[in-house]
Amino acid sequence: MAAGGGPAHAGEPRLLDDADVPAALAVCAQDPVAAVLATTRLEQAALHGLRRVGGQLWGYDLGGRLAAVCWAGANLVPVVPDAAVREDALDGFAAFGRAQGRRCSSVVGDAAAVLGLWDRLAPSWGAVREVRSDQPSMVIDHAPNVDPDPAVRRSTPSEYDLVLPACVRMFTEEVGYSPVAGTGGAYEARVRSLVREGRSFVRIEPGATGPQVVFKAELGAVAGGVAQVQGVWVDPARRGERLSEGGMAAVVSLTRRAVAPTVSLYANHYNERALAAYRAVGFRQVGTYATVLF
Repeated sequence: MAAGGGPAHAGEPRLLDDADVPAALAVCAQDPVAAVLATTRLEQAALHGLRRVGGQLWGYDLGGRLAAVCWAGANLVPVVPDAAVREDALDGFAAFGRAQGRRCSSVVGDAAAVLGLWDRLAPSWGAVREVRSDQPSMVIDHAPNVDPDPAVRRSTPSEYDLVLPACVRMFTEEVGYSPVAGTGGAYEARVRSLVREGRSFVRIEPGATGPQVVFKAELGAVAGGVAQVQGVWVDPARRGERLSEGGMAAVVSLTRRAVAPTVSLYANHYNERALAAYRAVGFRQVGTYATVLF
């Protein structure tokens, strides 16, 4: 196995370095929606270097060109746009994963690549908390089909103490445990960063004990002309009022105006209420994600 960006024979996996980042970005650009989570890290690596971004980049060469990549950081994100090389590329990525052991909290991305990689890693990586194998990947690249909620806007740093509890409630409902338990503040820092960068959207209303968030969403990944919405949440007491439709329409409008022309998201296939709301806004399915949670 070649190391450090040196020449590689056709069909050979290798550990990539900073010199390979432009070629890796070109691989991701072949399917920017499926690859946005990896592209986000690679765009940061192009500015600061892979080491400072905090992960490794694995690659698969075929015929003298980089044909597939895998970001290996807090999340493992395989990007294999060419189905013809998928099996061999995943064999190579799995070899890296077995040699290093599990360091990530999830494997996420295009379902065919994620599930194929997990099939190879499962015997050595052991227990998994959940495999979400069918998560429709949806996009909208035009004005929303419903009117944006005028009360939905970017949150401000002064509202962080309102936004964080809503984020924690969403995460706990979605994943099954609180993200602030024993994390040393990493989740809180992430939420604060999204608020500070203008990537947190909220509808705040008066409540019995003061202002409260009744709708929220974040742009969890922005890269390659795509902004991926994550963390969509409506207060359980307000569900059924169609807040998510107007709220998501507002997020789409604000994002397309100032952040990226294409807005994407992915959701569990069984969450029909959410999927129906996204379709009403104008999202269409373009692929399928999968997530392996540890």
